[in-house]
Amino acid sequence: MIRSRHLSSSIKNKSQTVDGQQLLSIRWRELFFGSLNRRIFSATVLIGALTLGVKLVSMLKEMFVAAWFGTGDALDAFVIAFMVPSYIINVVAGSFNAALIPVHVDVRENQGVPAAQRLFSGTVALSLAILLTVTLCLGLLGPVILPFLCSGFGPEKMMLTERLFYLLLPAIVISGLLTNWESVLNAGERFGIAALAPVILPVTTVAVLSLLGARCGIEALAIGTVAGLLLQLLVLGWVLTKRGIKLLPRWHGFDVPMKRVVRQYLPLVGAAALMCSNLLVDQAMATMLAPGSVAALNYGNKLVALVLTVGTMALGTAVLPYFSKMVAATNWSGLKYTLITYTRLLLLVTVSATCLGLWLSKPLVSLLFQRGNFTAGDAQLVSSIQSMYMLQVPFYTLGILFVRMISSLEINHVLLWNTIIGFTANVVLDYVLMHVMGVAGIALSTSLVYAATCTFLGTVLYRKLRRIELETSSCG
Repeated sequence: MIRSRHLSSSIKNKSQTVDGQQLLSIRWRELFFGSLNRRIFSATVLIGALTLGVKLVSMLKEMFVAAWFGTGDALDAFVIAFMVPSYIINVVAGSFNAALIPVHVDVRENQGVPAAQRLFSGTVALSLAILLTVTLCLGLLGPVILPFLCSGFGPEKMMLTERLFYLLLPAIVISGLLTNWESVLNAGERFGIAALAPVILPVTTVAVLSLLGARCGIEALAIGTVAGLLLQLLVLGWVLTKRGIKLLPRWHGFDVPMKRVVRQYLPLVGAAALMCSNLLVDQAMATMLAPGSVAALNYGNKLVALVLTVGTMALGTAVLPYFSKMVAATNWSGLKYTLITYTRLLLLVTVSATCLGLWLSKPLVSLLFQRGNFTAGDAQLVSSIQSMYMLQVPFYTLGILFVRMISSLEINHVLLWNTIIGFTANVVLDYVLMHVMGVAGIALSTSLVYAATCTFLGTVLYRKLRRIELETSSCG
């Protein structure tokens, strides 16, 4: 009788365990495979959490670098030396992401996996050829470009900048391949590893700086940056290979999908070139101000960039594949509903975050950076810059949502006009405001530009969706 009770109790406990596991499985499927908006939200939370972790590690790296170099000439030289490679990475490689994913999703959904692999191999070949050509040209033109960017630097500082520039050039090709490989993972809604892999970069950088910093100085920071990117590339390559994706570039010619990618890529390159030129203009103008202004401008954007990267990278990465699916399925009502839902949510979150950031600006800068060679005066200057940068958060975040929907609709020429407006406004506002407010005026200019361009994109997108809605109803 006792054994019978024990057996009955055991069966009941097992049944409850199975039921609990089934319930957990159901909840998991509802969360990640439920309605489209829920899946977007889940993907955004996943990417955001992983990106936050990566950026916190990156912030620890920045604190380490700040304590080591302060806002001195060495870090000024590094920032300017990495500015041109970063520009090329964002323009040439970053544009492939937004151009490839909508077409890749459409080809995979309507033509199958082999056709999607064919498209991916072709885009890798094309992007690699472009990246190698651009890197070679930059290597040859470095002595011409750098004096223009370093107009306020002395001879010794100029020579240091040139050495760092050539050490950092390989980062262009490595980062370009990274962006391309991340694109295919995100297009397949495999967001986790692509979001987590960048943690390799700050960890490697700190390790190399600890080992070589005393001997090589700021050059150890450049070596660590390239080594970290290379390790990240190897990890992503291993993941893609395990998923059966062929990494070797193979050119299949300009077939219809490749022509679609290139047609969307060209205006994105133009838009990215002008958008990234804003940073070049900002930092070039900062070299005309007091020594250390370039480094102070760079530090003032660190925390804001962290907030924006965690939020907008997560949202932008998550929504593009789903937007592309809705466009491929001509689900216009779902597209409009998703846009309205996330616009409201983003405004609520980002306005609150901006107010909190403005209130805590000075304590945060002091907590993060004020140690070693980073003085209280540096903290005061960086805090004022950071407050001006904080004002861009709502406009930048909402703008990313608009940009991703525009890319999914394959009307990227709109982005080119948007950046023409933004670039022109940035040059004028930089020049005026830096004479009124110093280096903080450059940061305020950036926020005002994002406010203007966000308004422009929202207006264009509203009109486009309204036109599609009218055409659909008239056809019905």
